[in-house]
Amino acid sequence: MDDRREYGKPTGRGMSSIRTIIASCVLALAASGAAQAQQRPPIGVFGSPPNAMIFYVAHGAAGACGPGCSDWIAAEGTVQWDSYKRLIAILDRQQGRKLPLVIHSWGESDLNVATSLGRILRDRGLDATAGATEVEACAGKPEAECFALKRPGGPLDAKVMVPDPACDFTCLLVLAGGVHRSLPQGAKVVLSGRFIRNRVAPNVSAEQRESLTAHFGEHYRRYLHDMGVEPELIDIVDSLGEGGRRIEMPSTDWARLHLVTPP
Repeated sequence: MDDRREYGKPTGRGMSSIRTIIASCVLALAASGAAQAQQRPPIGVFGSPPNAMIFYVAHGAAGACGPGCSDWIAAEGTVQWDSYKRLIAILDRQQGRKLPLVIHSWGESDLNVATSLGRILRDRGLDATAGATEVEACAGKPEAECFALKRPGGPLDAKVMVPDPACDFTCLLVLAGGVHRSLPQGAKVVLSGRFIRNRVAPNVSAEQRESLTAHFGEHYRRYLHDMGVEPELIDIVDSLGEGGRRIEMPSTDWARLHLVTPP
C-alpha cells in the first residue's frame, strides 16, 4: 500500500532501508500533492506511471544551489515505488562527490518510499533543499523533449528556481534526510492529508485503513525523530484528514520543527 500525502551498493543502514522499501511498496501511505500541468512520459517499462521522479545532475553559476554550491542532483516528479533505485543509481555514478539534492515533488507520492529516499541521503551524508531545476536546453521545448534531455542523468546547465508546486509533505519527508536542510527564499510549504492506497488491490476496508494509517503514522514519527525533525509534523498533517484540504505552513514553523537546519 502507499501511504500518500500531498509519500548501487548500499551498505549498513542503507541496505536496511532498501529492505523496508521492498516490503512496503505494495501497501503504503500516499499523499495527494498538487498535479503538474503537463505529464511527462513514463520513465520505466510498460505500465510505469507517468510523472515518476527522475534524478539528474545539474550545473549552474556559483551559488546556484546555495553558498559555494554550483552542482547538484535534481529530483523532480512523483515519488513512486521504485524511485529509490533511481536515486541510488545516480549517487553511485558520482564517484564520491557529495552533491546536494534539490527536491521538486508533485502528485500522489508514496510516502514510505519518500522516507527511504531520506534515509539514503542521510546514509550518504548529503545535504538537501527544495527547488525547481530549470534546464537551459529545455527553453522553448515541449515537455517530452525536455524529459528526453534529462533522462540520461546530465550534467545539464541549469538554475534553481522557487519550487512550484510548493514543497509538500513528500518534499519534507525527503528533505528531512539531508544532513543540512534548507528552503530557498520565497519558498512555500503546503500540506494536505495522507491516505492509504493499495496499488494491487484498491478496495481497502475502513478497519484496515484505520489500522494502517496508525501504523504508518508511527513509522513516520520514528523516521522524523531519527532525522532530527519534530514528529509534530505528523499531527499537523493528520489534522487535515483525507478530504484534500490544504494549508500553508508558516515559515516560523520551519525552524521550530527543525525542518531546516541553522546556516
